Amino acid sequence: MKLSAPVYRLRRMARNLARREDISLSRALDRVANAEGFGSWNLLASFHRETAPSARLLDLLQPGELLLLAARPGHGKTRLGLELLDRASHQGLRSVFFSSEFSEGDLADVFPAVRKTGPDRHSIETVLTDELSASTVTASLAGDRDGPIAVVDYLQVLDQRRATPELSDQIHALKALAVNTRARLVILSQVHRSYDPRQKTLPDWTDIRLPNPVDLSQFDKGCFLNNGKLAVHPGP
Repeated sequence: MKLSAPVYRLRRMARNLARREDISLSRALDRVANAEGFGSWNLLASFHRETAPSARLLDLLQPGELLLLAARPGHGKTRLGLELLDRASHQGLRSVFFSSEFSEGDLADVFPAVRKTGPDRHSIETVLTDELSASTVTASLAGDRDGPIAVVDYLQVLDQRRATPELSDQIHALKALAVNTRARLVILSQVHRSYDPRQKTLPDWTDIRLPNPVDLSQFDKGCFLNNGKLAVHPGP
C-alpha cells in the first residue's frame, strides 16, 4: 500500500482539517488515515515506521560515512533527517541534531520526538547555535567512539561566517570525524533554484546550491528528494 503523500504532508492536512472543522487533532488524523485506507492514524504511523525512507536510509548509511541529504524547501529533508535520528535513537545510537535554524520550541513543534537537549539513548540530542561549523560538530562528537549519528542543518550555513574555515576544509574535517569516531554524519543541503522537476524527476549532485566552488568528493553518498520521491546515489 502506497500513501498518497508523505506522512509530514498528511499530518499537515490533518492540522488544517482540525482548524477548518473545529475538531480535535486526533480525530482529524484518524480521518486522514481513513482516507488512506487505515482504520486509525496509529495504524498508518505503524505502517510508515516499517516502510519509511528513514528505515532504508539508516540501513544504507554505514559507520564512518558522510551523506548529503538534499532537496528544495518544503520537500521534507529536515523531517527525514529527524526521522532518521529518531529511528537510530530507538536502536540505542546516540543521535544529535545540529542547527542554527531552529529554537527548541520550534523544533519540538515540528518533531515532537525531540524531547531534551541532553544525551539520551532514546531521544534526539540537540545542539542549536548561531555559530554552527564543523568545529561545533567535532567538539560534540569527537570523544564518542560508540558510532553516533548526527544530522547537520545545513551545508550552506557552514559557508556563511567569515570566521570559519572554507567549506571544503570543513567537509574534510567532518569526513575525518566520521572515520575516527565511526559516526554516521548526514549534512542537509539546499538545491539550486534552477532545478526544474519538469526536466528531471529528482535533483542530483549537479543541482546542489554552492555559492562558492566546493569539493564534494568527501561525501560517500547523496540522498535526493522531491515531491515524495527519493533516490540515493554514490558520492560524486
